[in-house]
Amino acid sequence: MSGTAGSAKERAEKISAKELIAIGFADVTNARRWLGFRELDAVELPALLEGLSHAASPDVALQLVVRLMEQHPEIGRRVNGDPADSETMFRLLGASEALGEFLLRAPENLDLLDVRPQDRPGTDQPAALRAALLESVGADPQAETPVATVTGPEGQKALRVAYRRALARVAVRDVGALDPVEYMPAVGRQLADLAGAALEAGLALARAQSNERWDPAVVEQVRLAVIGMGKCGARELNYISDVDVVYVMETRAAESGEVPDENTATEIATELAHLLAQAMMATGPEPALWEVDANLRPEGKDGPLVRTLDSHVRYYKRWAKSWEFQALLKARCVAGDQELGRRYEDAIAPFIWSSAEREGFVESVQAMRRRVTENIPEADRDRQIKLGPGGLRDVEFTVQLLQLVHGRNDETVRTRATTESLAALSSGGYIGRKDAEDFGQNYRWLRLLEHRIQLFRLRRTHLMPRDERELAVVARSVDGAAPRTHPTAPRLVEEWTRVKRTVRSMHERIFYRPMLAALANAPADTTLTTDSARDRLAALGYQDTKAAMRHIEALSRGVSRRAEILRTLLPVLLDWLAEGVDPDAGLLNLRRVCDSLGTTPWFLRLLRDSNAAAERLCHILSSSRYVSDLLETSPESTAWLGDDSKLATRSLDELVTEMWAQLSRHRDAAEAMRAVRQIRRREQLRIALADTSGVADVETTVAGLSDVDQATVMAALHLARTEYERENERSVPAEILVVAMGRQGGREIGFGSDADVMYAYEPAEGAEPQEAQEAAERVLARMVKLLKQPCTPPILAERILEIDNDLRPEGRSGAKVRSVASYAEYYERWSETWERQALTRARYMAGSEEVAQAFFRVVDRYRYPAEFTDRQLVDIRRMKARVESERMPRGADPTRQVKLGRGGLSDVEWLVQLLQLQHGHDAPELRTTSTLPALHAAVAAELVGPEDAAVLEHAWKLATDIRNGNVLRSGRSSDSVPSRRADLEAVARWIGYEPGSATQLEEDYLRITRQSRSVFERLFYGR
Repeated sequence: MSGTAGSAKERAEKISAKELIAIGFADVTNARRWLGFRELDAVELPALLEGLSHAASPDVALQLVVRLMEQHPEIGRRVNGDPADSETMFRLLGASEALGEFLLRAPENLDLLDVRPQDRPGTDQPAALRAALLESVGADPQAETPVATVTGPEGQKALRVAYRRALARVAVRDVGALDPVEYMPAVGRQLADLAGAALEAGLALARAQSNERWDPAVVEQVRLAVIGMGKCGARELNYISDVDVVYVMETRAAESGEVPDENTATEIATELAHLLAQAMMATGPEPALWEVDANLRPEGKDGPLVRTLDSHVRYYKRWAKSWEFQALLKARCVAGDQELGRRYEDAIAPFIWSSAEREGFVESVQAMRRRVTENIPEADRDRQIKLGPGGLRDVEFTVQLLQLVHGRNDETVRTRATTESLAALSSGGYIGRKDAEDFGQNYRWLRLLEHRIQLFRLRRTHLMPRDERELAVVARSVDGAAPRTHPTAPRLVEEWTRVKRTVRSMHERIFYRPMLAALANAPADTTLTTDSARDRLAALGYQDTKAAMRHIEALSRGVSRRAEILRTLLPVLLDWLAEGVDPDAGLLNLRRVCDSLGTTPWFLRLLRDSNAAAERLCHILSSSRYVSDLLETSPESTAWLGDDSKLATRSLDELVTEMWAQLSRHRDAAEAMRAVRQIRRREQLRIALADTSGVADVETTVAGLSDVDQATVMAALHLARTEYERENERSVPAEILVVAMGRQGGREIGFGSDADVMYAYEPAEGAEPQEAQEAAERVLARMVKLLKQPCTPPILAERILEIDNDLRPEGRSGAKVRSVASYAEYYERWSETWERQALTRARYMAGSEEVAQAFFRVVDRYRYPAEFTDRQLVDIRRMKARVESERMPRGADPTRQVKLGRGGLSDVEWLVQLLQLQHGHDAPELRTTSTLPALHAAVAAELVGPEDAAVLEHAWKLATDIRNGNVLRSGRSSDSVPSRRADLEAVARWIGYEPGSATQLEEDYLRITRQSRSVFERLFYGR
């Protein structure tokens, strides 16, 4: 479509809806109507559409272009000219309907649209902004106390027009930035500087108006400093936001030496403050700018609007609350008497940087953040960009608390802007570099999101839009001036959700560090060996306070560096241990770990500097016997708690490579196996630490444990073969295969699970069948013996890998190892339905891959049969009922049995396996040995409804989590929901529940498994 052939209306009717949607139009019908306006008859349509493709909202940009052309036809020449000359116009009008309306009201500012893309970067200097706004009201920028000469409604309008012109200049650069996230802090600084300039011009207007009532010479003697608070003081202001201020007054003697009396001066200063606010806020021909909020002043709304510097100091010295000092952190003189403002800043600084020493200061700041969140209307909670969980306030409160705690002794962190403060805290080592980088990036992104939403209509809001079209506009507007990929609303919401989750996690980890409170107000004597300490220990929940005191004394006694650091940290460590379910055991376990590692420099740094690691360690030591026992044999593994990447589950290939390297270093099989089992214990500990630290989910945990055991079996089989060959001076006359069955086959084992297996072999080339079978049996027997050989000295924490071969054909009475042909004959002639069902879990574990291929070619015919008969279906159902009645432990409550009980693991797994038997032949996606992937495949094949699958998956995961949690808690396997409250509480925490949620876990399990059982009975039994 080219040129201007035909009228705009005729051309508009020829544009396809697809083309308009590709440009970004939300309302195709309305777009065609506006494209058909006669004002566009002379406009090159391709050039117009190309320009509109740069707009966040092409719909709004088009309407504004048409309305501007009604009054100023030269706009059309800009559209038809060089695209670089019109790009700025389209970007601005598409991102801000409000600024487009401003240009319609004040067309003398249309020159702002002439900025070319290469001219967009840069900022206006604060002095230039101040001068421009003062000159708009006829005030002399060079005067010590500027007074406006353009006053009344005319002056007010001139100020607001000048302000919005400067605001549009900021927006032009902002919406044209190639990387708006990185450019965001510069925008905040410009907006704060612009607000300061507006306040300066408003004060000039106020002085001119006061001069009409008072003697100008007296008004001149009353000096007023406007202190910016919050985002204005920190130079990180939004496009539209309240501007928080505090007023400080002072009187100066005239040349004659006369000084206005205090009452008169106060009245004048108060009047100046009121008039200044009116200049910003009063209704008029040009809309108000923003609200001037003085409620952060001493005594808030109840206090005098204006105070002298001495009055401020007296208040902060005697009456101020903790939150007021946090607010003062960002105080900066933004307008008025600069010298007075600097003296105010200097006078309040000591109060700010000593405030953390106040009793309960850290807790009060943390409580305030919680109150802010709790006071959000429920309907807005999930839409709040500023106040909600994972929002801007989480970052700001975290940064400010760290500053106030560490700024007492470190002046380098006494900064105002959030991004600047994050950099300072990172440089000082008070927050990790990665944390600071992530926090800063997410904070800038959230601020950009807030900016773009506010910029569109210049309305004060911190809520994410609900409307899909508005979300699409925001999505396009945050994308920058790089080549557009037309980001969608769902992508924006997905990114916002990710950022919120990350910010909230970091906020909770850093902001609620108990270490901060200890550092802010640690007692001089932290040895905790006095008699009074016993009362505190008892209050925390320690049962045997005498034993606790002995452990504390052993940890903190002496003048060593270890003792010094532990004396400082013990008040916090004791609190963290007390948050576990067994503080006494936790303290004993801490002593054991410290005895092993206490003189190791990295361990002391971990306790002192890595709050997350120290807290995790304490919670684990006081709640998990399994992990505590493993840590006693591998205390150096505590280092992983400070780095989530070290807790990442290692792949099977990585494990095999490391184990093979150990095998190559040891000629003796027993020594080699000892090294392999050490790797196994270490990796089980890594997975347990990841699980208890919330780093790994249940699927990652069970798959990781399965891989560790598989690698161990592969190593043991290799050792057994090598030993056979060395002893017999010839190769093994059989190719051997270990087949994983049951949970190992599904890569779903828990902590300490047995390994269900079957063995297959094929004679090596030239070997006799009997000779091959005997060799295979001998090698496999040695493999099992190596896996179970006792350690010297014994390691109590090790859970031996038990090999269970009972799922083989004919069970315990059958041959332990068979040839592939023997398996084929057995399954064809004698196998029962349940044995074929068991094959749905069969998976390669170790040994010959060639034998594995032959074996699975055989068993696939039986686990994914071409026909599954009604009789086989009845067999499966009867066997399931029999298992429930005969294998349930005597006296067990079926509603609390996670394996065989109602709606538990067995129900979910039997249903999935039945579906595989019935449909695996025709639906290849069902051919997986793992429960959840098979369940997902059943949904994709429309064999199970998504809602039913979600119920089953939830039940399976929760039951697996509880099963693992039982081992983590006690070191012993159990298939029941714990009945002891302490055990149930520990399991609940490992699963991810908040402290004190034991009852909630119990109720959730009963409810979820009841739902799961209902789904199971309907789908499995057809009820």
